[in-house]
Amino acid sequence: MFDVVVIGGGPSGATAADDLARSGHKVALIDRDGRIKPCGGAIPPRLVSDFDIPEKQIVAKIKTARMVSPSQRSVDIPIENGYVGMVDRDVYDEFLRKRAESAGAKRFTGTFRTIERNEAGTFVHFKDKALGKNVALETKLIIGADGARSSVARAEVPGGDKIPYVIAYHEIIEAPAKSARYDPERCDVIYDGEISPDFYGWVFPHGHSASVGMGTGQNGIDLKDATAKLRKSSGLDGCKTIRKEGAPIPLRPMDRWDNGKDVILAGDAAGVVAPSSGEGIYYAMVGGRVAATATAACLASGRARDLKLARSMFMREHKTVFRVLASMQNAYYKSDDRRERFVSLCHDVDVQRLTFEAYMNKKLVRARPMAHVKIGIKNLAHLMGVISPNRI
Repeated sequence: MFDVVVIGGGPSGATAADDLARSGHKVALIDRDGRIKPCGGAIPPRLVSDFDIPEKQIVAKIKTARMVSPSQRSVDIPIENGYVGMVDRDVYDEFLRKRAESAGAKRFTGTFRTIERNEAGTFVHFKDKALGKNVALETKLIIGADGARSSVARAEVPGGDKIPYVIAYHEIIEAPAKSARYDPERCDVIYDGEISPDFYGWVFPHGHSASVGMGTGQNGIDLKDATAKLRKSSGLDGCKTIRKEGAPIPLRPMDRWDNGKDVILAGDAAGVVAPSSGEGIYYAMVGGRVAATATAACLASGRARDLKLARSMFMREHKTVFRVLASMQNAYYKSDDRRERFVSLCHDVDVQRLTFEAYMNKKLVRARPMAHVKIGIKNLAHLMGVISPNRI
């Protein structure tokens, strides 16, 4: 009998398993074999400190972000008083799983099948890779951390089959030498309808390698062709390709994260990816932590309603940031003209400073009210077409 079975061993599931095991609970962690999520791999300094991530996991520290418009105008934004850390997901996720295992979580490699409830108890069924057969684990509670389009969410939580998402695709390439077009300490974010009609493309350095990719929620887009165009326009088409990956990324948090009795969702399964940026690692790990807190509370009290604590804790801290980012995506990702205006707005020093202060600290900056007023006025002027997107 396990206290909790965690389904999915990405950053969210591994964090939940680690927290619960360290607090003395009997935990099982099930993860699919060979799963690597397509991801730019960006993490903020707050994640490093909040989750005690060792320096060796960070393969690059980004000091500049370059925003590129549809007309190929660009603005370099310096990241002051901090950095954007880069991790390799195949290495980073395995580190988190091993850490949970070291804390006492029982680790299994296999594919989730179903949850069964009968007079004997509650059982999680999965196909165990090592044994080559189906296995059932008895448990009190279940955390579904099995990603966007989660099987647990679809089967157990109302609305779990309706969460909107974009498809992300990237190629990991061997990084070229530093040049005018590629900088190992700079992230390039490409807002161009030719690359993505409703999201963006990216070039994120990872030390000896780099992630080049894009995302879209529109049907009929050839993601591989769009990425090939991005590589060519970035001067990276001659670099050796190491691997290719694609997966869905949710667009907004679900309205409900639990089934009211014994299942709670975490990470992408709960939809906790930041709008506009698509940032997910930090929010996934926070989602795993609040899911662990809620399940521990439920185990202690015996009250199923305590599972609702996870969503309320997460939204209390991050709801406003998600709303602001969603509004920005809705305003600026609709057309190349809007994307051109967005990049123009990014030339503003106040926009630059407040954006990365918020990114690194994961909260809106309230210390400079006049800067917010100035940004708000410029934002309205761009959206109303009062300011030309070519004006800096």
